[in-house]
Amino acid sequence: MSERHACRLMGLGRSTHRYRAQKTERDSELRTRLKELAFRRMRFGYRRLTAMLLREGVAANHKRVYRLYREEGLAGGFDSGGGSAGMAR
Repeated sequence: MSERHACRLMGLGRSTHRYRAQKTERDSELRTRLKELAFRRMRFGYRRLTAMLLREGVAANHKRVYRLYREEGLAGGFDSGGGSAGMAR
């Protein structure tokens, strides 16, 4: 069966069928810098890390940083110790 016929049966454009994403090369530099900052500043979330990256001149928006932050498993949180620190008794 030809590619043209198969794509027509599936309702898929041939250019969509041939498309190959190239994210890994573009994100590798940002991913390593994000991990470095996250391990140095463990309590910082992706928003503060995004601000730090922008101050350094790294071109990254918050959506991209959030995606990489989740993929790297940096959004695990931290143990609060079980107490309520800010509440008066």
